Amino acid sequence: MTFPPAEHATAQAGRVPPPGCPAHAATGTDGPTRLYGEAAATDPMGLYEQLRAAHGPVAPVLLDGDVRAWLVLGYLENRDVASRPTQFSRDPRVWHGWRTGEIDPATSPLMPMIGWRPDCVCADGEEHQRLRGALTAGLGQFDHRGVRRHVIRFAHQVIDGFCEKGDAELVGQFTEHLPMLTLIHLLGMSDEDAPELVHAARDLFKATETSLASNAFVLESLERLVAAKRAHPGHNIASALMAHPAGLTDEEVKHHLRLILLAGYETTANLMSNVLRMVLTDPRFRGSLAGGQMTLPEAVEQVLWDEPPLMVCPGRWANSDTVLGGQEIKTGDMLLLGLAAGNVDQAIRPDPAAPVHHNRAHLSFSAGTHECPGQDIGRIIADAGIDILLTRLPDIALSVPEESLTWRSTTWARHLTALPVGFSPRPPRADDGPAPLPAPPVQSDGVPPVPPVPAGAPGGTRRSEARASWWTRLKRLLGGR
Repeated sequence: MTFPPAEHATAQAGRVPPPGCPAHAATGTDGPTRLYGEAAATDPMGLYEQLRAAHGPVAPVLLDGDVRAWLVLGYLENRDVASRPTQFSRDPRVWHGWRTGEIDPATSPLMPMIGWRPDCVCADGEEHQRLRGALTAGLGQFDHRGVRRHVIRFAHQVIDGFCEKGDAELVGQFTEHLPMLTLIHLLGMSDEDAPELVHAARDLFKATETSLASNAFVLESLERLVAAKRAHPGHNIASALMAHPAGLTDEEVKHHLRLILLAGYETTANLMSNVLRMVLTDPRFRGSLAGGQMTLPEAVEQVLWDEPPLMVCPGRWANSDTVLGGQEIKTGDMLLLGLAAGNVDQAIRPDPAAPVHHNRAHLSFSAGTHECPGQDIGRIIADAGIDILLTRLPDIALSVPEESLTWRSTTWARHLTALPVGFSPRPPRADDGPAPLPAPPVQSDGVPPVPPVPAGAPGGTRRSEARASWWTRLKRLLGGR
């Protein structure tokens, strides 16, 4: 990997490798900037701007363990990398770091994020088209209006759990509940594994010493799910992936379910937290919603521009030597898409305060052939869930000073830790649990989907009991985090 000459590098205290480490020895006194640690955790957006000022639209950085990479900061450069799969591969096996021993695959917490897997994210060309086609079909089998009705029912169920108290903590009690419940149902997951599985999936983004164990738990749980749906298919994403003409293996199905769980849950929960924070802390933002100048879907787009739920997207690998943003990129170099940095690039947003809620050209769902296929479902969950919350609790207000809100940050994302609110207590709405999603239309191959089990069918009572038990365990797990 070739880094810029010293006169173009940043030498800020605490943001270069200490003397004696391999990265410091390889790059000189003014080495690349660490994209982890205290500086990156406290003000990631400020760090991106310092990198941009020092290096331009592409900057040398270090990941956990001082693993070298390029962070793409420019909007146009991000789109360029995302739109040229022949030059910038998604297959991590291209990376030269495997050969040079820069990372230990058995112990590195980066493995769940940059390791190769048999899914469409790690594939190019025809193999990507085959896998992506199956994933898109699996997600697209659900009618959006049906998904919205399902989200609304779950939102009422979650709000009923705290509406009588007159206060709540929205991150732990709402924004981390609703996407979880929705995705669990769409995936066809087991009630027994669901709470622990999603808790482990959330841990993967932290890149800690427990990340590898969490990843193993996720895969083991999904392996059991695949086996169960092979024996008893239904109207869910797991069954749809297995039935697709692309002929996915069980291993490929398992890893695509992992992809949906990680990408869909984490990003949607984070998006909802960011939107609600803006509603509760910015009078102009809330006034635009209340006055009709901005719809809730437009408010979601504005937040996707300003605070994307995934700030850095791993990764791309250079297939050959090239120049990007004035930097010499060598064959096998790792590149990271700086989604948050690209969204505020002055080249396309000279006035960051100007509203852009009508514009979907942001990078928050990436771009090109690997643009997020489940983004519409994420938008539905955020839009419908927040709409129900604000409708049922119209006087909801932040119960702590705005400056006391805190975040936790990783290399990949920034998460609001808590959002305490108060409101007038209200009675819950009676609800007997989620109704099944409406059956999709007949598929293009002429094979109708397997219908859901009617409420009165044999086994229905046991399922209702399992759902009640699971809901109790889920609330206990999230409440005790």
